[in-house]
Formats: sequence, C-alpha cells, structure tokens
Amino acid sequence: MTNDDLEIKRGLKDIYIDTTKSSYIDGKNGRLFYRGYDINQLANNSTFEETSYLLMHGELPNERELEKFDSELKSARKLPDKVIEIIRNVQSSHPMDVLRTSISALSAFDVDVNDNSREANLRKGIRLTAQSPAIVAAHDRIRRGENVIPPDENLSHASNFLYTLTGEIPDKEDGKLLDKDFLLHAEHGLNASSFGARITASTQSDLHSAVTTGVGILKGPSHGGAAESVMKMAMDIGEPDNTEEYIKNLLNNRGRVMGFGHRVYKSVDPRAIHLRDDAKKLGERKNQTKWYSILESIAELMVPYAKKGICQNVDFFSGAIYYLMGISEDLYTSIFTMGRIPGWTAQVMEQFEKNILIRPRLLYDGLLDIDYVPIKKRS
Repeated sequence: MTNDDLEIKRGLKDIYIDTTKSSYIDGKNGRLFYRGYDINQLANNSTFEETSYLLMHGELPNERELEKFDSELKSARKLPDKVIEIIRNVQSSHPMDVLRTSISALSAFDVDVNDNSREANLRKGIRLTAQSPAIVAAHDRIRRGENVIPPDENLSHASNFLYTLTGEIPDKEDGKLLDKDFLLHAEHGLNASSFGARITASTQSDLHSAVTTGVGILKGPSHGGAAESVMKMAMDIGEPDNTEEYIKNLLNNRGRVMGFGHRVYKSVDPRAIHLRDDAKKLGERKNQTKWYSILESIAELMVPYAKKGICQNVDFFSGAIYYLMGISEDLYTSIFTMGRIPGWTAQVMEQFEKNILIRPRLLYDGLLDIDYVPIKKRS
C-alpha cells in the first residue's frame, strides 16, 4: 500500500474505535443518553449521586443500593493531610494544575491503586468522585488565606462542595442547580479527555493515571475551558445593549463566539437547554439578570448560524451559573472535571473489560535516506 492509498482522518473525525454502553449521542437530533436513559429524564428526575451509580454500575440503583453508594461517597470526602500539604505547596498554580497534581498524589494513599479489577475500580472511582471537589475547595480557600473546611455528611455531593468552598450552608436551590450541572457533565462519549483516559487504560495503567490524563486534556480551552471563556466574553460586553456591536466585530475579525459549535451536535446541545432555563431563574433569584440578557442577545445573533450546525453547547450558560453562585472564574473547568469523573471511571472500566492497546499511526511525509554530515562540515 502506498501513501496515495491511505485516507487521513485528521483529528480521528468519524472514526469508531470500539463499542460502548456508557453513553450515546444523537448529534443530528440533539439527544444524549446515559446507559440508555434520555438525559432529559435524568436531569428532571435524578440526582448526581444516582446518575453516578448508573454510569459506574450500568443500571439505576434501588433505595438500599443508592443509600450505600451515597454513604461511600460521603465517607471518602476527607483528603489525606499530606495531600493538603501538597496543595499548600502548589497553591499559586492554576486550579486545574492543582487538581491534576493532587489526583496523581492521591494514588500514593489508595490501597487499590494497582488493582485493575472491576470491584477495585468502582471503589477508586467513588473515592475520586468524592475527593475531587474537596481538592478544588481546599485549594481555593488555601490560596485566599482561609482555613480548609471539613466536609458535612448531612449535605449532598453538590451542596457539600459549595459549603466547603464558601463556609456557608448553601441555598437549597443552588445545591439542586449545581447537582444538575454535575449530572449534565457526567459523561459524553469519546470526547478528547475520555479518549485520553482510555488510551492510558489501554496500556494497563491504573485509574488514577487515566483520570490524571483526563484532567490534563480537559484543561484545554478547546475542550473543558469554554465556560470560563463564555463568561469572560459576557463580562467584556458588559451590558446587553453592547452585544450586537461586540459580536459583529468579533465575527468580522474571524473571531470565535465561545459556547457555540460542537464536534458531534448539529443542533442545540440538549444539556444547554436545561442550563438556559436554570441560568435565567438563578439570575432572577440573585437579582442579577443582565448576564442572562447578554447571553440571550448573543444567542439571538447566532440564530443564522444554526443552519450550519453552529448551535449552543453546554458551556454557553454554565459559566453564568457559576458566576452567579460567586465561584471564581478560574474554577469553572474544575467544576466540569468534578462532574466528569464518574464518566471517566465508567469508560476506563469498559476499556479494561475488553482491552486492546490503542495505537493509531501517523503517515510519514518527510524525506528519507538523507546523508549524515559531520557537524564540523555543516554550514
């Protein structure tokens, strides 16, 4: 076979590497399923804890199973003192760098680190799901010169994160909203970070290494960093009346309107629909409606591009939600990461079940048989 016979699929677009039962994306019709359940049903009826169980175990729990799972999550929230010390030592780093470093460090304190059995990976997945919010909250408080707050076992996963971040028991509506946000971010097919986690697992490495890979990839603005960019854009606009001029100038200069477009979806991301309504209600509750108004103005200006498949994605409204909750902008990608760990765990376990080393190839298009010239004779 010659090079001319090979077709290059840059970015591996439309390449299927395996089968999965974790999630299904119907990009044409804007639908998302976790383990066969429509995301709309889960977002309206489930919780992050229940959905995490679904992703990791493959089916919804009964009451006893969910109670046990929730108890295991709560008991795993406290970080080892030595990991807190590591966070103190790297506190000036970006929150995603701190999260990546801390998750890697947690492997040193996990008795199951080298056990890749399904049972061990379930235990590790539960621990990492519980520990990642603790890392983010501890880092944010340490860098602000405040004490790390111990977890409250009376609070849900999402509400406990807000409590350990701010030191105040959160409003129930805020807790429910962040819970839904975690749920909507929990799994999303073979995106870049999930692919990276699977590659790591395919080498027969461990879950901590795979999740560390995922965190490093998710940090990139082309993947997980868009929510922060959307909110920065809204803040640059400042007032709803400035939106049209700003967006027109951006597009005329070939800039990108953040929060629009997706590699898979050719219609509106179904997750964005849920967050749109919630962002509006949250702005009304906080008496800060201008941010939603700015985003809605952007959305209206982008309507003509919908015919080209450039529609709102999940990041478009999530940044405004975090901002209205008083969360620092550089934590937005970390929040995305917290929600995604159950999905990474599910995919890594799936990879281990029928493992094969993921090893694509590059087509060489350079010169061959170049004569070596000694360094003293090179010009």
